[in-house]
Amino acid sequence: MRKKQTDGEWSIVIRPKTGWFDIDLKEIWQYRDLVFMFLKRNFNSSYKQTILGPLWFLISPLMSSTMFTLIFGKIANISTDGVPQFLFYMCSNAAWGYFSACLTSTASTFTGNAHLFGKVYFPRLVSPITSVIYGLLSFFIQMLLLAVTMVVFALRGQPVTPNAHLLLVPVMLLQMALLGLGIGIIISSLTTKYRDLSILVGFGMQLWMYATPVVYPVSQAESLAPQLGRLIMLNPVAPIINNFRYAVLGCGSMDYKYWALSWIVTFVFLFFGVLIFSRVEKTFMDTV
Repeated sequence: MRKKQTDGEWSIVIRPKTGWFDIDLKEIWQYRDLVFMFLKRNFNSSYKQTILGPLWFLISPLMSSTMFTLIFGKIANISTDGVPQFLFYMCSNAAWGYFSACLTSTASTFTGNAHLFGKVYFPRLVSPITSVIYGLLSFFIQMLLLAVTMVVFALRGQPVTPNAHLLLVPVMLLQMALLGLGIGIIISSLTTKYRDLSILVGFGMQLWMYATPVVYPVSQAESLAPQLGRLIMLNPVAPIINNFRYAVLGCGSMDYKYWALSWIVTFVFLFFGVLIFSRVEKTFMDTV
């Protein structure tokens, strides 16, 4: 679709898309108001007819961090590299939760919005981009809660040592968004024909979490076998979680080598994701 800036009888020209890579970033920017409308819709639909409403943004991370502390910290006695267990799991949950939300929400782009896509035209990438932005709301609230908790632990004399790498947190956040978006739209494109994938997403994310150093530090895996630690760091999400925790809590170490490899994997998934998404959006109404 292209706007015509002349004095003719029309202001918009809609042309068929036939190429493999028909993504117009300028057009997506022109629909930024629609993104804000979708954000408002998602927020209202998420907490409509709920008693606690937005308080779930606080309750959910507190409950999950408490359960992880009891099960993995107290019962399994898994090391947290010297930082308080509750902070370790709250920090890990914030990062993993955002990536997981980006992937799972974008994975249902076509099947969840088929009723809307079939009625009105707008760039289809607006929907997954909205999901990625919406996840930031929960992430920032969790980070605010984490900051307050860190102050409480620091006043009690617990070891909490954030460092200058905090400046890289926005870069890590961007990478989580791009990686989740890339993988999510690949799954969304494939689920138009293979609905089994939508069922496997939730189960697959649970397995992926345990393959990522979320409930344990990389040092714990390396203590069992050095090769196991290196294998875990080949997971594209693992360096992000590891570096994020180091920047915020000062535990572990910053690993730039695996992080660079993770960025390469991120761009590969994003490129092929947009490519496949662009191709499938032209015919998905015939198969969804």
